[in-house]
This record gives sequence, C-alpha cells and structure tokens, in this order.
Amino acid sequence: MQTLKPLNRALLASQPALPQNLACGTLQRFPEKALQFGEGNFLRAFVDWMLDETNARGLFHGSAVLVQPIAAGMAAKINEQDGLYTLILRGMEGGKVVESRRIITSVSRALNPYEDWAGVAALARSADLRFVFSNTTEAGIAYVEEPYVPGACPASFPAKVAALLYERFQAVGGDAARGLIFIPCELIERNGAKLKEYVLKHAAAWKLGDAFTAWIESANAFLSTLVDRIVPGYPRAEAEKLTRELGYADGLLDTGEIFHLWVIEGSPKFADELPLHKAGLNVIWTQDMTPYRTRKVRILNGAHTACVLASFLGGLDTVGEMMDDPLFGRFIRKAVFDEIVPALPMEEGEKKAYANAVLERFQNPFIRHELLSISLNSVSKWKVRVLPSLLDTVKNTGRLPAALAFSLAALIAFYKGAPAADGRSLQGERNGAAYPIRDDADVLAFFAEQWKTAKANGDLSALARTVLSQTAFWGQDLNCLPGMTEAVAAGIRTIETKGARAAAESVLAS
Repeated sequence: MQTLKPLNRALLASQPALPQNLACGTLQRFPEKALQFGEGNFLRAFVDWMLDETNARGLFHGSAVLVQPIAAGMAAKINEQDGLYTLILRGMEGGKVVESRRIITSVSRALNPYEDWAGVAALARSADLRFVFSNTTEAGIAYVEEPYVPGACPASFPAKVAALLYERFQAVGGDAARGLIFIPCELIERNGAKLKEYVLKHAAAWKLGDAFTAWIESANAFLSTLVDRIVPGYPRAEAEKLTRELGYADGLLDTGEIFHLWVIEGSPKFADELPLHKAGLNVIWTQDMTPYRTRKVRILNGAHTACVLASFLGGLDTVGEMMDDPLFGRFIRKAVFDEIVPALPMEEGEKKAYANAVLERFQNPFIRHELLSISLNSVSKWKVRVLPSLLDTVKNTGRLPAALAFSLAALIAFYKGAPAADGRSLQGERNGAAYPIRDDADVLAFFAEQWKTAKANGDLSALARTVLSQTAFWGQDLNCLPGMTEAVAAGIRTIETKGARAAAESVLAS
C-alpha cells in the first residue's frame, strides 16, 4: 500500500475534496469547555462524537481536551493528528445495513498528566471550562489512600479530580458560580454519586478546609449516567482497506454501532447548557434514571445472560450466530418478548420498541461478540439480570417462565468442569473441545465440587436443589418457587442426555 499522508488540519486544508461518503465536523476552533478523562475508543465514539454533532448544529460551540488517565496513553498520537480522527458507525436499522463515516473535530488537544500536570491544572483553572467527562473503567472510580502533593499528579482518578477542583477553588476564590459539571461514563451504578463521595473523602483526608468542602457540595454537580453503545474500536482486520478508501492514514480510526443512548440524571438547567438532545441525539435528561437502567439491565443484559450459555452449549460462538440460528433465534425472542418484556413495569410501547432495537443490535454484522466473553461471572449476572424478571413473572402471573427457568439449568450445565491448569478457572467441554469457565474463585470451587458429587451419585435433581439453595448466590432459596427445582433439574438432565439444542426445543414446545 502506498504511503498516505496522516490526518491532521494541514491535510484537510490542502485536500480539494473528501470522499463522497465521508463527512467532516466544523473546523472552527471553539473554547475548551470540556475536560475529558479518557482518550480511548469508547469516549471518542460516544461523547466526542456527540459534541461534534452538536457543534455542527451550532448548539454547543465548545471543544474537549482529552487527558489520558494512565501513564501509557494516546495523548501524543492525538496531538500529532491535531485531535482529528475518523469515526465509522455501522449497524442495522429497519432491517437494513447502514453506515456513516465522519471526521470528528470536537477534540482540541490531549494532555499527559504524568508529564504535564501543570497543563492539566491550568485547564482546571480556565474560565471556559464547564464540563468534565470520564471513562476510567469500572475500577477507576474507587477510593485509594494517597497523600496530597501540590503540583504533582495524583495516582487515582478521584484524587486527580479533588486536586484539580482545589486548583479551581483557589483560582476563583470560592465563587459559587464557577463550579463544574461532572458527567462520568464508567459502568458502575450511581457513578456520579460515587465519584463525588470519593472526591469529598480525599478533600477531608488532605485537610483542604471546610470552605473547599462546602464549595464542592454547593457549586459543583456530579451527575449519574447510563451509557449504551457498542464500540469495537480500531478495525484492525479492515484497516488497510479502509485507509485506501479514506485516502489518508489515521492511527486513531474508530468504529462503533449506530445505536446510542445516554441517560443523564440531573437538573433541566444542565440540559440547556449541554443541549445534546436538541441535536437529534438519543440523550435523555431525567430526574430519575432508574427506569432506564432497569430496562437496559433486564432486556439487553438479561437477554444476553438468559440465552448465551445455552447457545454456546448448542454449538454457537457469537451473538450474531445465536440470532441467525433458527432454534436459538426463536429461543431468545421467546425469552425477551414472552417473559422479560411483560414482567417489566414500563409503558408497553416503549419497552417493546427498546426490545426490538436490542435484538436488531444483536444482529449487527460488523460486531463479533463472543458468547464466551459474555459468559464471564455468569452467576452474579444471572442474579441481577435474569432473576428479577423471573420473580416478577411468578408474582404477577403465578406461573414459572419456562425460558428464564431453563437459563439457570443451562448455567449449571455450562459450569460443569474441572479445575484448569491456570488455577483461576474451570475447564468445561463442548463437543470434545475444552472451554474456559471464569468466575469468582469460591463460585468455581462450589460448582467443581457439586458436579463431582453429581457424577459420583448420578443425582441431577440433588445437584439442582443444592445450587438453587445457595442464598449467597441468589439472595434466596429458589427451591421455594413452585416448580423451579423440577424445571431446572429437567433442563440439566435433557442437556446432559440429549444436548442443549434438544433441551431448548423442549422449552419452545412447552
């Protein structure tokens, strides 16, 4: 492949025209209104894309400065490209494959705080700064004891925030009108509230004063959010082909699905300052995000957890294969539309529309989502994602939902394995080939022992009763649900004797 020039502002200025299918955000330089902790694929395909779209409609007039949260980051590469990168969004809409390509221009620059903490502190003091976004992984929002050293970069994310807020507090003289709005995207419940809790804890531990603590509380907002978009990131397998089509080199090339959802819990006044929803984006500002979180956990996550283990045991490897499979495609639709959606306490049209969108996303041909990846920590996932729908169905109808009950049988069958050589997983077997079973050590030890006992005495009903009785796993003894023990035992028995496909067929026929 011939050597192509790298994407940057000079290239765009010299380029007579872009490829016909490639759009470009506005190249106007805007004030740096946002500080963003995280420069990875997700935030660039989610937050920065939204800022770009909103700028293009003349609604925000702001740019973001990206701060790499760990020492090994991408700040240098981002600056080499003047903050520009190409985002390709692909997926299914209305049963058709759709794609968009866009050069994102909402990023002004990037900073490495471990090399230029003074630059990050200067940004924190800036009069233009108003918003702070973040995605430092689920482990990023955590309290870690560390000393406060003025002028030095703290190690943890909440400590960085506390130190930068103190810089701003001193610079603005405690002005109540000069606080910041924090909108984290980490995948933990009540992410904004957790971040605020740990920032205040650092302020207290560092003895930065009551006035500073009061200013954090009154002048700054920490909003909790729910984010939803699958972002595969750099398309390594297609990079050479895409580069030829684009006509330039882009080391920051990013890909994501078409679907996006951002639920932000906060005052309507903040929505006026960050009017993403007015740009036609699927951004919901609400005073209570609980219904939206419940909808996502039960339908999207619940469909995954309820169906992927049986599908894997049935010989499939990806979500796309599961959706295309005549048997398991029917099974997941039964689980979602006959059992999960009816149990969800939301408006009928809204939850059905969301469920249809979820299944369409599962069919995205550009995303290879491995079933084994989803299988990680399935015991805790089943409790949070599937069990509430099962319990609500029993409570509301008096009947046991067959597909959801069977999903627990499939889980137990999937967890049949012996300790692996790495000492951190079990090794199961499917069609003569080994597969890894990954969960907490105590969970793996329990299932290894129970399957060993079941193999010795041949009593699968006893296995089902023992697993269902584990209140540490499920929060209650599931044997108390009418018909549950028998249904799960029958499911395990059919999987063991006839296979997962035959077991799924029997559920569909029930």
